[in-house]
Formats: sequence, structure tokens, C-alpha cells
Amino acid sequence: MANSGQKVVLITGCSSGIGLRIAVTLAKDEKKRYHVIATMRDLKKKDKLVEAAGDAYGKTLMLLPLDVCSDESVKQCISNVKDRHIDILINNAGVGLLGPVESISIEEMKRVFETNFFGVVRMIKEVMPDMKKRRSGHIVVMSSVMGLQGVVFNDVYTASKFAMEGFCESMAVQLMKFNIRLSMIEPGPVHTEFETKMMEDVAKMEYPGVDADTVRYFKDVYLPSSIDIFEAMGQTPEDIAKCTKKVIESSSPRFRNLTNSLYTPIVALKYADETGGLSVNTFYNLLFNFGPLMHITMSILKCLTCSCLRRRTISPN
Repeated sequence: MANSGQKVVLITGCSSGIGLRIAVTLAKDEKKRYHVIATMRDLKKKDKLVEAAGDAYGKTLMLLPLDVCSDESVKQCISNVKDRHIDILINNAGVGLLGPVESISIEEMKRVFETNFFGVVRMIKEVMPDMKKRRSGHIVVMSSVMGLQGVVFNDVYTASKFAMEGFCESMAVQLMKFNIRLSMIEPGPVHTEFETKMMEDVAKMEYPGVDADTVRYFKDVYLPSSIDIFEAMGQTPEDIAKCTKKVIESSSPRFRNLTNSLYTPIVALKYADETGGLSVNTFYNLLFNFGPLMHITMSILKCLTCSCLRRRTISPN
């Protein structure tokens, strides 16, 4: 139970990766400003979180089961919170999907949207009425750079993040009238066990029904380039947790928060040309015409941007 003065923070998807790190970071806040409710579908997977939380577990951090794909589970979880009072909701639960779109069934696509989009909508719908009554609250959504810029062979995942960005951009206007803040956290590549395993799995998969050229482009061109990008531009879950903490502690939290300044010029390409041609052609050339030079390109980009854009790193002020 939260002590007087503590903010109640509910976080989805805390069994590993970014969600785990955000939960632990807030629970170990030196000033003990947060009472963290960390959630996951299967509490049997709690061991990593409990170990990382250490002495904070049972004090400033508690666990609840939650499946964001289930209306009943969402309602039950929120009802188990004292007075249904949640000051900060952090929507982190998400799934990825990678590969040639011809090889992905409609059912697989629906599952991605069920978690990445409808899961967020369920959570917001459930906590929003109480926040409106109190005219207070902060909703944080873990989005992605892919919610701003499409990435080849990530078509469905990107679409789910675009949908979430549009939904939240619309909701933010209404929520401001009730003194409720809505913030998007938009990481680029993040080094997690989930990402590593997914990359390993898709590299081994066969893709029946997909033409040989597309499979070759995916396995021999995209995947090596993607690894180069991760090595040059990747962040850690700890980085994202620190950025998220800064956002919720800001006196005027921004709506969009890119966590990695290295991605600022990449996203800017899209808005520099209203026809879309600049960004599409740039990514095409980087991938298909300059594939062997991708690692060098990423290293140069890192050198060019890290100093002049470091000031764009998320700051509470």
C-alpha cells in the first residue's frame, strides 16, 4: 500500500527488459516517491524482477497479474488497486513481429495489434475515468521511433506503433482539459533478450510462399544492416528507464520524447519533405545501394550527431 505522499505507478509488461528496468528504477528512488505496481501476464516469470528489486520488493514494489489483451484481466487488475487510484500509468507491454509480410498470417498481425494497440487502449480506458474525476494523472506510452518512421520488414509492428501514436496524439488534446498529461517514449533500437532472440529466430526461419529475392534481401541485406544499426545506435533498458523517470518527474512533460538523439536526423528526414520521397529514397539507398558501407555510415552518423544533438536528450526541464 502506498504511503502518504507517494505516487502510485502501474507498469505493464514487467517480466523483463524495459518494463523490468522502469519498475526497479522507480521502486529504488532514493526519496521513495513511488509505490510501484509491476504487472505481467504470468507471475511465474517474476524471479528476475524480484531479484533486481532486492529490498524494494514488498515495500515500494508489489506485483499483480495482468494480461492487457483481456478486458476481464484489465478490470480485475485495476480493481485490486486501493480505491482504483493510479497517479501514473506506464504502458510498456508489447510484442514484435519481423519478416516478409507475405509470410505473416492475418492472425499473427491481429495478435500484434491486440497487444501493442488495443492493449494500450484498454488500459487507458480503464484508468482514465478516475483520473478525470481527480483532474490529475500522467499516462505514459512506450512507443518507438517506428511509430514515427516506417522501417522495411517491420511493416506490421510499425503499423501498430503508428496506430498508437495517432490514438495518443488525439487523446492528449482532450486529456489536457482534465489536467491529465500523456507522454510518448520513443526509443530506437534497444538491447534486450527479446530483441536478440527474435533476430536469431528469424534468421533461421524458412519463408514458404515468399519469392527468393525477397528472402535474400531480408536475410542477407536487412538483417546484417539491422545488426550494424543496433551496435552503432542501440541503447540499454536502463537508458530507457532513466529517460522515462525524467519524463514523469518533469514539471512540464513533453508529449513526444525521443530517447536517442542519434535518431533525430533520421526522423527529421520525413518532415523535411512533405512528399515522403526524401525519407523513402534515403532508406532505399542506405539499404540496397550502400549495404556494405552501412556499418561505416552508422559510425559516421554517431560521430556527427552525438555532440551537436546531445542537448536534445530527454530532460525534465
